[in-house]
Amino acid sequence: MSTNLPLSLVVVTLNEEANIERCLRSVPFASDVVVVDSFSTDRTAEIAQKLGASVIQEKWRGYGPQKAFAVSKAKNDWVLSLDADEALSPELQQEIQAKFASLNPKVGYEIPRKSYHLGRWIHHGGWYPDAQLRLFNRQHSQWSQDALHEKVQVKSKARLQSDMLHWVFEDLSDQVLTNDKYSSLGAGNLAKAGKEFSLLKLIFKPWTKFVECYFLKLGFLDGLPGFIIAVGAAYSIFLRHAKLWEMKMKKGQQK
Repeated sequence: MSTNLPLSLVVVTLNEEANIERCLRSVPFASDVVVVDSFSTDRTAEIAQKLGASVIQEKWRGYGPQKAFAVSKAKNDWVLSLDADEALSPELQQEIQAKFASLNPKVGYEIPRKSYHLGRWIHHGGWYPDAQLRLFNRQHSQWSQDALHEKVQVKSKARLQSDMLHWVFEDLSDQVLTNDKYSSLGAGNLAKAGKEFSLLKLIFKPWTKFVECYFLKLGFLDGLPGFIIAVGAAYSIFLRHAKLWEMKMKKGQQK
């Protein structure tokens, strides 16, 4: 990796051998690369080390805490935090290098994210521009401690123009497994917040989510993948509320 900017690339990983090389190679200007790995059983750590990354093994803490821990291990205050299935487009590489000297340390920089799924780049259905705040100065910003839907906490934001690329799912089976995992986390968050199960939400929220994704956010313009994505989003909402009911039901049985 060429190294020419006082910027740390930070990535948290678990079994990402199919993605990690693409991710790390997309930021050749980072002078420091930190990979915090949760004891992968594949070649993730080996590949990252061969590419010059500092690899730290750490038990999984939840998305926010894990990413905050990773940032704490960076050598530079300016941090670019990516997921292993993300990479900078050539245009974004050029934009960050061109603007780096003028970046404001008190500002967090959002990046539009474009996702690839079912054989095409998805441009509608709420998937794009899907701005993600990933470039920030850790002296003024840090990841939240949320186990799910973690965010970088900043006082003010600005947005870069070029795209970050995202290979969101390996296939439909991976999408189903991901929806299952995130719906469980979402149901847990609802329960922790003291939310009660609602039959009306179980019935109607999936339908409204489908209408939102497929019609209001123009998912139909992405063809059949857009329809599949909208159904998947609706099903994830259904699972979240069904699992909340299940959690409440099991808790009642234990009394």
